[in-house]
Parts: sequence; C-alpha cells; structure tokens
Amino acid sequence: MSTLKITKKHHRHLNNPFPSTPTSLPFIQGNLFINSQTLPPNQNSPLGKDFQLLWSTQNGGYLSISHLSHPSKSLWSTIPGQAFISAAMAETEVEESRGSFAIKDRDVHLVCDHQSIENIILINQFGDFQLDYLDLDHHKTNSKFADSPVLIITGHIFSKRTKKWLQSSSIYRSASARYWVLFDQKENNQIGFKVKIGQPKFQLHHHPKASPSTSLGRYRRLRRKLRRHRKWKLGWCWFLTRTKGLSINSSSEEELGESNVVETALEFNRVCLTYASERNERFFGFGEQFSHMDFKGKRVPIFVQEQGIGRGDQPITFAANLVSYRAGGDWSTTYAPSPFYMTSKMRSLYLEGYNYSVFDLTQHDRVQLQIHGNAMQGRILHGNSPLEIIEHFTEAIGRPPELPEWVISGAVVGMQGGTETVRRVWDKLRTYKVPISAFWLQDWVGQRETFIGSQLWWNWEVDVTRYPGWQQLVKDLSKHYIKVMTYCNPCLALMDEKPNKRRNLFEEAKELDILVKDDRGEPYMVPNTAFDVGMLDLTHPLTANWFKQILQEMVDDGVRGWMADFGEGLPVDAVLYSGEDPIAAHNRYPELWAQINREFVEEWKSHCTRKEREDPQEDLVFFMRAGFRDSPKWGMLFWEGDQMVSWQANDGIKSSVVALLSSGLSGYAFNHSDIGGYCTMNLPFIRYCRTEELLLRWMELNAFTIVFRTHEGNKPWCNSQFYSNDKTLSHFARFAKVYKAWKFYRVELVKEAARKGSPICRHLFLHYPNDERVQSLSYEQFLVGSEILVVPVLHKGKKNVKVHFPVGETCSWQHIWTGKTYQKQGCQAWVEAPLGYPAVFVKVGSIVGETFLRNLKNFDIL
Repeated sequence: MSTLKITKKHHRHLNNPFPSTPTSLPFIQGNLFINSQTLPPNQNSPLGKDFQLLWSTQNGGYLSISHLSHPSKSLWSTIPGQAFISAAMAETEVEESRGSFAIKDRDVHLVCDHQSIENIILINQFGDFQLDYLDLDHHKTNSKFADSPVLIITGHIFSKRTKKWLQSSSIYRSASARYWVLFDQKENNQIGFKVKIGQPKFQLHHHPKASPSTSLGRYRRLRRKLRRHRKWKLGWCWFLTRTKGLSINSSSEEELGESNVVETALEFNRVCLTYASERNERFFGFGEQFSHMDFKGKRVPIFVQEQGIGRGDQPITFAANLVSYRAGGDWSTTYAPSPFYMTSKMRSLYLEGYNYSVFDLTQHDRVQLQIHGNAMQGRILHGNSPLEIIEHFTEAIGRPPELPEWVISGAVVGMQGGTETVRRVWDKLRTYKVPISAFWLQDWVGQRETFIGSQLWWNWEVDVTRYPGWQQLVKDLSKHYIKVMTYCNPCLALMDEKPNKRRNLFEEAKELDILVKDDRGEPYMVPNTAFDVGMLDLTHPLTANWFKQILQEMVDDGVRGWMADFGEGLPVDAVLYSGEDPIAAHNRYPELWAQINREFVEEWKSHCTRKEREDPQEDLVFFMRAGFRDSPKWGMLFWEGDQMVSWQANDGIKSSVVALLSSGLSGYAFNHSDIGGYCTMNLPFIRYCRTEELLLRWMELNAFTIVFRTHEGNKPWCNSQFYSNDKTLSHFARFAKVYKAWKFYRVELVKEAARKGSPICRHLFLHYPNDERVQSLSYEQFLVGSEILVVPVLHKGKKNVKVHFPVGETCSWQHIWTGKTYQKQGCQAWVEAPLGYPAVFVKVGSIVGETFLRNLKNFDIL
C-alpha cells in the first residue's frame, strides 16, 4: 500500500486564490477498558526521585502525573474512562510549491480508537536487547537518574467496529495492536515519555450465511498474501502479549462465526496521545507564530516552511495564491515552529524527534497530539512560573551564547547599492550623529533583476564590480568601530549568466557530490522565487567543511557577521546522503544549517590569537529565520523573515510583535524584525509599498528589540527608506539613540538569556501569569526584561494607545515622556503617542528605569 503521494505545484501560474484547509485526521475518541485481574483499583508509583504517577479505577480509570513538590497539582492526566492511546493507518499527500507545503491525510484505512490497560509495571533495569527494541535512550539520561526505574503501561488498542475486507466479499476484519507507554525521569523538572505501537493483528471473520468454500478460499488467498510480508517482532515484551481477562474481539464476533488472527507487515503511521485540558486553559508557544498567542480551539501543525505572503490578510493573500500555489500561506504557516507549549495552568510539554505532528486543541476538555509515525517521544515539564518553564525547557534543548557586544550597541544599517552608495549614506548618518554598529550589505555578491524585484546572485563571493575596493571599505568602517555584515544561504544558483564570477560554487558542490539529489540521482533543482537552485546536502560529511571554507574567506576579508538565510525549503522527496526520511529531515534541516554556522564561529574563535579572542569587537555573529525546536542551541540570533510592508495583522507590523513574543515563549531569546518590513508589491491592481508613517512607527517599535536593523525591502525604490529625507533620517537617529540608551540593560538581559533562556522581549504573561487580561493580550504591548513596558502604535493614523497596567506587583509605572505615574493595578488608560513619542513606561524606583531616563537626557532625547 502506497502511503505517500507528493504533488508538485511549482509551475502552476493560475491557482485557486482560496485554497481549502488541508484535510486532516479527525479527532479520535474511544473508550478505555481495564483488566481488573491484573490492575489494582488504585496505585501510586514513583517516577524517579521527583515525580509520581497515580492510577485510579474511578469513573472508568485514569492516570495522573504530578511533581512531589505539588502532589495535588496534575501536570498531565488522562480523561476518566477514555482511551489516551490510539493509532491509525492513513495515506499522506504533500503538496509542495516553492517552499510552501500542505500536508493532507488521505484515505484512512484503519483506526484503532479503543484501548485496554492490562499492566502497569515498574522496571528497574534493562538489558541491551530490550533497549534496542524500544529505542529507549535510558542510558543517555542525566546520570543522576540513570538508576531511576522506568514505569511501563501495556495493553492493546483496537477497533470494536468490523469492516468488510474486500468488496463483494463475506470476509470482515477487526484489528488490534499491542502498545507500550513508558515514563522515566530525565531531569529534576522533566519526565520523559514514549509511546510505541506494535504491528496490527487483523481478525478475519466470514459470515455464516456465506458459502463456506467461497469465504474460506478468499480468506486463504488473503492470508497467504499477508504472510509473505510478516515481520512481527515483540522483543522483550513477549511475555505481555497474552490477553489477560479481556476480550479485544469485535463486539459482534459471536454473530460472525469463525474468526482467524492474521499478523501482517503493515504498520500504523499515525499515533495519537490524548489527555485532559481545562476549558479556560490557554496554550502559548509552538515556536515563532505570527497570528495568534493563544491556540486553544485551534489545530496547530508543526512543519517548517515559508510563512507566506499575506497569511490571510487581503487582498495580498488572494493575489499571492492566484499566481503561485498556496504562496499566501495562512495563520499557521511559519519558518520556525516548535512542538512545544506552556499553558496558563503552568503545564508544559514538548515532542522530541522531527516527524510531522499536529497539536489538536479544538476540544474544550482535552488535547490530542497526532504524529506521523508509529512511535511518539517527548517530555512533560514542571515549573512554578512561565519563566521557570522556559528555563527548564531550554536546559534540555539548549540556549544561545552571549551575543557580541558590538551588534547590540547601535544601529545595524541594512542597505544595498555598492561601495560609493554605502560611503555616501555613511556620510549622511555621521551628519545626523547616528550610533552605528554595522553596515549589513546583503548585495555584496552582486544583484540581478527578476520579476519579483532585486535579487542576489547566490554565489558566496564578493562582486568586485558592484563593490570595488571592498577590503578598503571594510577597513575604513572598522577604523570607526563599524562592522561589515553580509549574506549567505545553503542554496547555490547557476552562474552561467554572471559575467564577473571568480568561482562557480554550484559547479564545485556538484563536483564534490554534496548537493541534495532527486530520485534519478541528479542534483535536485529546487524552484525558489524567480530561479532554480541547488541545495546543499547538510547530511553529507564533506558539506560542513566545504562551506566553512567559504565563511572563512568571507571573514578573512574583515566581515564579522552575516545573515544565514533560508533553511525551510528542503523538498519532501529529496534523496539525502544519510538516507533518512526527507519529511523528518525537512524539519531538522534548519537546525543543521544553524549548526554549521555556529561550529564555524566557535572554531574561528578557538583559532584566533589571544589578542583577538579578548577583543569583543572581533567576535562573530550570524542571524537566521528558519528553525525548529532545538534551534536556540545552535542559532546565535534570529529574525522574523519577510513581513509585508503593511499595518495588517497576519503579515505586517502587528504580526512582527506576535512573532517576537511567541518565539520568546518557545526558547528563542534573541529575535527581531526588519525595520519597515520586507515584502513589497507594486502592480496596477494591487499596491503594497512602505509608507513613511509605517517606517517611522516600525523604528519606534524595533528600538526596543534586541537588534535595531533596517532593510530596504525587495523593491527599494517603492519604499520609504531611513535615508529618504530629513524627517526619516532625524527619526532614525533619534531612535537609534533611544536604542543605545538602554544598552546597559540589554547587556544584562543577554547574559540572563544565555544563562536561563529568558527572552529579551517578553509577553506580560511571563511576569503576570494570573492576570486574565494579560493572558488575552496579543500584539498590543510587551515588556523589555521586567522593567520596561512598551505599547507601540501599530495602527495607521493612530496617535494614542490603550495601555493595560498588569495585576501582580505593587509597583507604579512612569511614562517616560511626561513623567506621569500609573499606580492602580489592573487599570487601563488611553495614553497619547504622537510620532516620536511611543508609549513607554518604566517601573517607579527601578534602577534600570532611572538609568534609562538619565541616558535619554544625556542623548538630548528627553
């Protein structure tokens, strides 16, 4: 049975502008059956040294896990009398078009929705063969818990319904399979879990009214066919395979007559874990999300891809979908998802591995995790506060290193145009006394015009025609403590038409055989925007060193930072050197891309002279947009990708705040957006160009993020730029100084992020989790650390904002421009916010607030 269908839509130029939501496996619900002969009515089992699992037969039976510090608070529990393990066998269809993907469940062949619990066993030690079977990383856990017992729950999942096996046949089938659920302690605050589903057993029944010879003949032919593919293995669990006091046959088995058990080589490829939730429980996280903060009531897919152009905002989404299949995206599409959440009830869970998964939160009283595969593995987290949960989560997945101080000291000036253009703009910025950290010159490789605008030559070497005297430019800027940053990505374009190339990196990579391949063994030419590219196979052992040499040449010229773009577009039918499943590899690819860049940074630092190592001005940094769960471990800095140059909610200035805060809740401590957005469209029937007002408000917003960086956009001539006129230059200078005024606090927060994983920009929920109004906030306001409250203007033409002063601390907030204080907790107030004076508040009596205000006065801002 073919279980995967891939449909390529790259070259369809007229498409449905309103594509339907991909079909998905419905929410699976079934009953729980208890084996009263082998299970006690109530049982409390230790889970390592810090957790316990409660089993109770009340109301049909349920499980509950709690931390010993709060034994009455359930961190995870099943629903009484309801199955919590289920599985299905379904076909998958993936529609792919230029980095956008739609994953559909098709033709569900089998669902085992009911469950029995037959044994709850505490096992203290394993043999090697047992570990091999369950792929249990028991020996890799924290050594403090290496001797902790593992709790195993076993039983069957099954379907009570019978279905016809063959058309016009008297043979029917029901199915069952063995399952194993394991819990073991990983850290003081984490419980690991694993669900493993065995192969299905079909029970075939022929109706007594049918002709015995006909039924038996059909059955025997079918049994012979299935027997040829039999691969049933139970390993150490052989002694649990006997059914003990519980019938798993069809409820109508007695009426069907003779039945036969058939073992098959078929495997379940959908596993579901269902557990309890509360009606008013809010769900935050899931990586970098752009449209929502709270996902209760939604079905959240976890798959790396292009965020989309518009993502539901109109008319741009209509236009994008019309000309390129699903290019508009929707509320769920994102460059950097993560299978992680925390809730308003201080519950948290994440999945390990890289398979496609869905978090179904559509039911008010339960959650269902659906994963493509026959096993599921993850962790349940304990924490007393949101910040504690983030600390525990990032303790497991990894945290970023401290950023070089130079990149957070002043403006990162993103521009293009060549050497003389850079020098001319630099002169202007000096006139306006703009504090500058770096010039980010993405067109260092040269530029060409395509139908979507100005695009780069994807061949990672300096274009000396566009940037004559490149090394001298770098040196001149360096004398003024200004760094040069560049651009690269893991794709390579054909260079046949580029006249002044020194190297042809595509041909070099092809010769080394380090490009991703198609099913014919040829380099996979991946459609990307206006041209096709080869994509580096990051699983090949030669790729990392080859690409690090390219980075080394760049750094040898004096470059100290770069955008490591893309990483979200690995085709799902690619052939990789590692031989791994490309759908799972797709989610892992951006982590591998970050890892190569990070390894280069660390290796470069280790080979530096002592003088260079001790000079913070020499440290390297890279920033990227694509990511997955463990990306915070490898990535140094993130940016949010390509927002529209608009005021809209799903893909514009508002969405940049949602992405900033949701990613911060998911371990991405350092994130920011392009000042002014990126995606521009200038057509007769649809026009999205960056207005001056939008640019100025975005400057005000990003002056309170980790990096203050501009971008001209994909059509620079259509957009208002920081250098457009005196007003934009003055505003840019003003807010570069505002940004510099809280550098002292930014340095402190960077150290905290590297130590605990705490984000720089924080949803108020992190500090005020019990304030119900705070829980409902989206893009309206945020905290910088804990001491600065920012309420940006995100609506066109608005000159005031509504501020919520949270409940939870006995402190007052001071408006930085007027000095007015707001003392009442939980109150809301309208605050004036004309251009140049965004609504920003500091805590009264805060050392951070007082220092910030003093610095603003020193910069003549106050």
